[in-house]
Amino acid sequence: MNLQSGSSLPDVETPITDARLPHMARAERTIAWRVGLAAGLVLCLTLMPSYVRVMFWHGLEAHRVLASMLLVLSLVTISLLWSAGQRLDAWAFLFFNLRGARPLWLDRVMLGFTQIGNGIVGLVVALMFFAAGERLLAYEIALGILTLWLMVELMKALMYRRRPFIRLTQARIVGRRAAGRSFPSGHTSQVFFMATLLVQHFRLGVWAALLLYGIAVLVGITRMYVGAHYPRDVLAGAILGSAWGLLGAIVDPYVLIRLG
Repeated sequence: MNLQSGSSLPDVETPITDARLPHMARAERTIAWRVGLAAGLVLCLTLMPSYVRVMFWHGLEAHRVLASMLLVLSLVTISLLWSAGQRLDAWAFLFFNLRGARPLWLDRVMLGFTQIGNGIVGLVVALMFFAAGERLLAYEIALGILTLWLMVELMKALMYRRRPFIRLTQARIVGRRAAGRSFPSGHTSQVFFMATLLVQHFRLGVWAALLLYGIAVLVGITRMYVGAHYPRDVLAGAILGSAWGLLGAIVDPYVLIRLG
């Protein structure tokens, strides 16, 4: 039936087009992922023995450095709302990502070096310590890696910051495009966690500590070099990982007393 010009159409519900379906599905998965992470964190806190919660609280009171690091992490997170900070972040990212010569051999070295911050590498290190008789340290590394991964993923889901190569068209990607969100850097957090925990556990001297932290800093730089993270992502990952390592060191004496 032909409709005359100017005739009114009945009110009908606008159908969902096929083009909108993938976006809606991604949004639903994102919400489900956030809810799942939050539920997992609440479950961990609920199942955590009461003496462990008390230990963490007393640890924060006794270690002002740790409390200060968590405060700085909060400030870095809040700074993401600062538009001028985003421009500075983009400039610094492009400096590490594009400036200077980028030969193929350097790309391969940086791509390989960045894997030091991979959680799988950390679990392999834990197995090595377990085989060497350092079973308590192995347990702490494995538990720290898994709980830190959960915390990083929760923060990424909450902050929902896009990777730099999505916003900056001139960004250079080395290797595979990193999946997921950008803030904070998981690789950086894991390697700083390992460095801090090892320094605290073995009471390492200045030079050994500088070596471990130097490696951790280089891993953070590689995350910008390969195009995966902004500088503030790396900074937040370094602070979070170091704080997680200090928390692991706080756990040591309590665990030894319980096992002893």
